[in-house]
Amino acid sequence: MAMIWMGEKRGQLTDWMTQQWVRWTGRHLMLSDHQWLDGPVGGTRLIGRSFFVEHADRSGYELIRTGTRGLIPSFDALQYNCDLTTVAKPVRDFYERTSDFDLDAWSEWHGFFRPFGRALSALFGRRLQQLNVPLSSLDSSKGMTSSVVQVRDSQTQEVLHTAWVRELYATGNVLYAGAYSISRVPGNPSPCVKVVFPLPNGNAIVLMRAIAHPDGSLTLRSAGGSFGSPGFYFVVHEGNGKIWARYVRSLKEEIQVYEAEPGIVRADHRLWFCGIEFLRIHYRMRRRD
Repeated sequence: MAMIWMGEKRGQLTDWMTQQWVRWTGRHLMLSDHQWLDGPVGGTRLIGRSFFVEHADRSGYELIRTGTRGLIPSFDALQYNCDLTTVAKPVRDFYERTSDFDLDAWSEWHGFFRPFGRALSALFGRRLQQLNVPLSSLDSSKGMTSSVVQVRDSQTQEVLHTAWVRELYATGNVLYAGAYSISRVPGNPSPCVKVVFPLPNGNAIVLMRAIAHPDGSLTLRSAGGSFGSPGFYFVVHEGNGKIWARYVRSLKEEIQVYEAEPGIVRADHRLWFCGIEFLRIHYRMRRRD
């Protein structure tokens, strides 16, 4: 598909148009007043597997590749004002010790959304090597890599976020390159799991509240009623401490994580647009011996 390049600052026309939509329909904010919308910002050409290495070099951060690295350094950080004591230990272990697990995934696009998925992949996913959801289970049948690296401030020694990059063995395409952390948001009393996906001149941010169930499973849900609630946000950075942020209320997702059998944790990831389910992704996380 032909692309129109608009220079290093604007990038591809399709990316620039998406950013203009965020500016036209979103809120103009000072990032210092809304730190929950902060996160790694992508360049205009490529995200891909090496993004967080380059991000750390630019920012003077350290990358931690040894020891056990989890998407959440401590599960207890989610406990404030909500009871997660019933969550099974293998589920907690996956989030605290993610680097100890191998990962497989299967995707199911529903009905007329399948051509939409192909269009997104052609326009954005394969080109940027980001948010590149498999179009069929065959795409992920040979498995995927799971690289988990913590990003640490070299001055304070604080772990800022955990970078999780997943790549298909069969094609070498990067599915997701996301930065995971815990964040407080104005519209939710308890901390949320925050995932930042770098995009050209900004990022996509998913904020999910945690819900524990009596059977030991955990649900992460990105759904809310208004700006400041858990959910999906597009953010465009101006480079002067100001951002444009668009809350996408019509896009919701839910991830249910549970122990399937000894040493294996599974997750069912469901996404809805305007109340219609359009995608399911099933994950199997197997702990290495």
